[in-house]
Amino acid sequence: MPPPDVILASVLDGLLLGFVYGLAAMGLTLIWGVMEVINLAHGPVITLGMFGLFFLFQELGLHPYLALPLVVVGGLLLGLLIYGVAVHRVLDAPHLSTLLATFSVNMMIIGLGTAAFTTTPRNVDFSLGAVEIGPLRLLGTRVVAALAAVLFTLALYAFLYRTRTGKMVRAVANNRAAAELMGIPSTRILALSFGIGTLLATGAGGLIATLFPFNIFTGGVYELKSFVICVLGGLGNPTGALLGGIILGFIEGFIPPFLPVGWTPVIEFVLFVVILLIRPSGLLGAR
Repeated sequence: MPPPDVILASVLDGLLLGFVYGLAAMGLTLIWGVMEVINLAHGPVITLGMFGLFFLFQELGLHPYLALPLVVVGGLLLGLLIYGVAVHRVLDAPHLSTLLATFSVNMMIIGLGTAAFTTTPRNVDFSLGAVEIGPLRLLGTRVVAALAAVLFTLALYAFLYRTRTGKMVRAVANNRAAAELMGIPSTRILALSFGIGTLLATGAGGLIATLFPFNIFTGGVYELKSFVICVLGGLGNPTGALLGGIILGFIEGFIPPFLPVGWTPVIEFVLFVVILLIRPSGLLGAR
């Protein structure tokens, strides 16, 4: 039996990561909630956030947290581009068309990224030391990443519920045809929603880059985690994404002190299947 302080430190560490996982999943679930598109380019977009922050830090010497706003602005512009080129034309087609469109973007980003960056792991050589609370020792970068994820979440909710444009996004998500009858420019709102979804993904990628080494394929891991989180919390529900991320982070923190790390993804996907069987709409989804 591991010492209680070891278990607690591992769980807290996992919970901090869970907030970042939830942020990544919010981008995926927002796009589904507004336009019912499963974005298979989500993983490579997360990776581009990692590389964006890396190059701004490495080549331009920007502090990682000062580089992060530039990364998310780039993510927003990238999302608008992907929507205009790959998604808009097939938005009203069967779901398979949007899956193939976003999967094509996925393969293009990975192919171009492999040619440009190779598969050599990169690392943002940056540290904030550690936060010590009694016997517990938490890495400063993980604490800041979790706080940043919370700030992103609060900003998203302020946008959706406190701004006119955010209310338009919610109206289009609820009933696109009715929103158009009320004069809401649905095409612009859909493009903006896709852009915000990629903004959240690149923001999560930038935060993850301050925590772990990465290469062009790393985003695929976080894309899978995002799908698990969305199913746990309820697809299309940003609050559910945050809850699902925290649950996944708890699992990743609680399991290692008792079992080999290799068991963690097994337990995560078992939970994924169980939720699908018992409550397909997710913990916060409609019954």
